[in-house]
Amino acid sequence: MDGDPTMHTTNDNVTPAESAADAWLDDLLVAEGAAQRATYIDDAGFTARVASALPQPAAPPAWRRPIVALLWGGALVALGLAMPTLFVDLLREAGRLLSSQPFSLAGVGMTLAALVVLTWAAAAYSLREND
Repeated sequence: MDGDPTMHTTNDNVTPAESAADAWLDDLLVAEGAAQRATYIDDAGFTARVASALPQPAAPPAWRRPIVALLWGGALVALGLAMPTLFVDLLREAGRLLSSQPFSLAGVGMTLAALVVLTWAAAAYSLREND
């Protein structure tokens, strides 16, 4: 798409020859728009009145998000208590995997920076106001 001269994201790169070649399409679009405007049926504001009379969409209650987070956290704790050997084995294997990798200060710093950014992004996403 970058190397294709016929694909443009802005009109700044359009040459006069390309503009003239595409003028037929612009003319067709303008004619179609004029035809649509000519066939408009005036409803004397009926559509606007119906749209304004529609009820607002139901929003979930404010307490729902913290309760769902609490339930998921409780489920993870219950799962950890029900299968402690699984979690111990997972932590042990993760430790083996991490201890076998060479570490550098820059790598650790970038990993921590990525974790901080992801944590803040997740917090910002979950704490945003729903409109």
